[in-house]
Amino acid sequence: MMSRLARPISGARGRPPRAASCSGPLLAKRSSRPAGAAAHRRGSRCGVKCSSDSQTLPIGILPFFHLHPGIFSMGEQNHSPGKELQHWTQKEAPGKRSWHSHAYALGAISNFMSTFLTFPIYKVVFRQQIHAVAVSEALRQLWHEGPQYFYRGIYPPLLSKTLQGTLLFGTYDSMLCCLSPVGPHSLGNRWAAGLMSGVVEAVALSPFERVQNVLQDGRKQARFPSTISILKEFHSYGLWGRLSQGYYRGFWPILLRNSLGSALYFSFKDPIQNSLAEQGLPHWVPALVSGSVNGTITCLVLYPLIVLVANMQSHIGWQSMPSLWASIQDVWDTRGRKVFLIYRGGSLVILRSSVTWGLTTAIHDFLQRRYHSRKEPKD
Repeated sequence: MMSRLARPISGARGRPPRAASCSGPLLAKRSSRPAGAAAHRRGSRCGVKCSSDSQTLPIGILPFFHLHPGIFSMGEQNHSPGKELQHWTQKEAPGKRSWHSHAYALGAISNFMSTFLTFPIYKVVFRQQIHAVAVSEALRQLWHEGPQYFYRGIYPPLLSKTLQGTLLFGTYDSMLCCLSPVGPHSLGNRWAAGLMSGVVEAVALSPFERVQNVLQDGRKQARFPSTISILKEFHSYGLWGRLSQGYYRGFWPILLRNSLGSALYFSFKDPIQNSLAEQGLPHWVPALVSGSVNGTITCLVLYPLIVLVANMQSHIGWQSMPSLWASIQDVWDTRGRKVFLIYRGGSLVILRSSVTWGLTTAIHDFLQRRYHSRKEPKD
């Protein structure tokens, strides 16, 4: 057996040299000359240069270099956190998959954790949006109601935010793969994918936000003590009333807010993260800062829509359902026709957005790294 393996690959019968003969480890066993010299002499008959050590390379190996260029450039890859998702996407063969199931799971986990940790801040902000009061007054209201009501209404946002993360990150990843299967992902690709993910999110999550806003309004506690009581009220309407006046009350402002917010978030998340990663910071710092900055700016730009949605969805019952334009006029009048009063609660919005989106982005980035670090050795 060993004698047959040690025979020269190019024999007297004129068989062509095999692709594995570039390095020539077997021929080196029976030749006193260095393996590199033998490989150079054999490769000269092929006329192809080997890029790694200037040795020649058989023609049969060329298709492998063209089909798998990433394998031979691992030492030159940019390992900045923000560019790794694009690198992982580029490693997929074109047309192999248009969606990744793990993106939905990672989005769900990251949003679940960040929502649970930041719900107290969210509830204080909601009270400010509804009653136009200061932070101290909102805290006083919650303290007066008692600790048993402090986490009242957490289940709808916990469920909705978990579903939001599933749809937001999962749909964005799927849309991005459809628009740019192998990269690079341009600003237009990220904007379009974020916009479409926001539309899907708005359609799926408006009912959850509607129930949540009714539950968190302190004026509705006696009439609607639980989620079941709200659902019974909605189901007392007709079919169209359940949609327009019930579950999808305030849908158009939600659609505009979610689509623009998702587009802004995904458009600038990676550029900010890449810039910070070049400074040599720990992996979690660029993701945390990028999510915080993006979430804060996006929320402040769209804050008037957030206030409008909260006020529209707090109304319930046929007799107290103003139209979209009437709701806009009501918010403008009750805020004294002043922009800075519309931004009442903006300080806590900055804090909530910074913490929520910073945690969400950092957790998502961490889980994504763990997933791909476990997957790459198997591949």
